Amino acid sequence: MSGKVKSDLYKSAGVDIDLASTLLDRVKAKLSSTKRPEMLCPIGGFGGLFQLDLSRYEQPVLVSSIDGVGTKLMVAMQMESYYSVGCDIVNHCVNDIAVQGAEPIYFLDYIGIGQLRSPLYEKVLEGIADACKAVNCSVLGGETAEMPGMYGNDFDLVGVITGVVEKKKLITGEHIAPGHVAVGLASSGLHTNGFSLARKVLFEQAGYTVQARPEELGGETVGEALLKSHVCYWPILKSLLADSTVSVDGVAHITGGGLYDNTPRILPDHVDVIFDRSALPVPPIMQLIVAKGNIDPEEAYRVFNMGVGMVIFVPAGQEGKVMAAAQQAGISSAVCGKVVAGNKTVVVN
Repeated sequence: MSGKVKSDLYKSAGVDIDLASTLLDRVKAKLSSTKRPEMLCPIGGFGGLFQLDLSRYEQPVLVSSIDGVGTKLMVAMQMESYYSVGCDIVNHCVNDIAVQGAEPIYFLDYIGIGQLRSPLYEKVLEGIADACKAVNCSVLGGETAEMPGMYGNDFDLVGVITGVVEKKKLITGEHIAPGHVAVGLASSGLHTNGFSLARKVLFEQAGYTVQARPEELGGETVGEALLKSHVCYWPILKSLLADSTVSVDGVAHITGGGLYDNTPRILPDHVDVIFDRSALPVPPIMQLIVAKGNIDPEEAYRVFNMGVGMVIFVPAGQEGKVMAAAQQAGISSAVCGKVVAGNKTVVVN
């Protein structure tokens, strides 16, 4: 009897433990489908167990990253569409460790929410599961925190990923030199960055709703264009890293900060990169934001990816193999920059 009273009191305070269990049960099979052989226990334990197969490596290096989806979640709530943000958090995290050559091996999620509800919860987890399964990454566990006094009707979504790479195969950028070329991999849109500015321009200044269909978007709604999933570039890098004739000397994931702030993170002190902004098309949604917000081009290339979701640096003559791998993965690419002597400066012309 006392257990029921406590449960009812907690429910009246805004936290429904039974609903959490019910909704999780609906997606456990999909989450379990991501299991790799190294995963030692099912989801639900206090800690996830993953036994690294050391026989595969001489000097394995674990690479970890944590990130969130940010205010893109506010657009998802307006659209009442949640699957894509589950994919977003996985793909963003995978890309962040892929730039160092790391294979994603396990992922954990955190959902903080004011009031747990369906289908939001299941759709987010289904997106996470499908994105993890696509890159053979185990969903090792997660945490859902229902906090009505903290989040109100909103929610937050955070992901933590771990990958592994052989130490001698780490991609560090140290070998990038004058004469290298930069191959840009196309983005699908904003990915998961720049949404605070995008929402201000589109919804406050331009007066659009998520259901608006500006002519510039070619039939898409504003919400559909904004919610396009963050592209996962690991299949391209995985293919290139398996090819001994390609020297991937540096990779930059173009997230918040754009080309200007992300590229220098991997550059040696003695080089500059000169990018050609016309190499890849700017997605229509970004063109619309820049036009309606009267945003200076330099700021646009610092806030948004502007059509370039990842940049791969290789010696001149190897760019064709990078573009062939991108084509095989169904992603557009182009030579978008060149490396020259300098002092770690990025120029976008």
